[in-house]
Amino acid sequence: MPTHDPIFATLFWSAVTIGSYAAARIIARRWRFWWTSPLVLTPLVVGVVALSLHTGYGEYIRGTHWLVLMMGPATVAFAIPIYEQRALIRRHWPVLLVGVLVGSTLAMVTAFILADLMGLSQSLQLSLMPRSTSTPFAMTVSGDIGGVPDLTAVFVILTGICGAALGELVMKVVPLSSSLARGALFGMGAHGAGVAKAHQIGGEEGSIAGLVMVLAGLFNVLAAPLVAHLLR
Repeated sequence: MPTHDPIFATLFWSAVTIGSYAAARIIARRWRFWWTSPLVLTPLVVGVVALSLHTGYGEYIRGTHWLVLMMGPATVAFAIPIYEQRALIRRHWPVLLVGVLVGSTLAMVTAFILADLMGLSQSLQLSLMPRSTSTPFAMTVSGDIGGVPDLTAVFVILTGICGAALGELVMKVVPLSSSLARGALFGMGAHGAGVAKAHQIGGEEGSIAGLVMVLAGLFNVLAAPLVAHLLR
């Protein structure tokens, strides 16, 4: 396969990624389990194809870089449901703001400290710090503080998958009767994947999750360089 041809590589890996995601969505609608999520199945399929063709991550990301760029507009699109639920948000904005500030700070600090206790390199520690926000924000923050943006993107995906799965378990154990609490749980703990999961529960939950995800991303962009400087 002439993967040295950049045009062919872009078309091939884009088709593999989009095709895998489309197939994973069909499977997810048929069997609703956390492990049938497109965020789980798509990387697995792409990884198998890449390994079978002896393709490195660098070559793959060069062929699908335009898909990464599309995450920015997709994140902005969350403003629509947020606007529709503006009355609910207006009533509870102090609680949401405090929750985002505390949750984001704890996520960054605990990620750095745990990575340090495990003996990981500083580059890995800094790459892990912004894992609890959406990919466009996380990659920007990672580059600013000295992490590896591409590696951070992988940590973000893993966090989203685990957060969405654990969020369901938490809701079964802890009786969260408020749509505000349910939405904030998924938005803070699982960012994009959590927002998608929250929308499956209800419109208010999805809007709150989207707002929390965006606010957490903005806070990470502003605060992560300072937090990283204090922890080094």
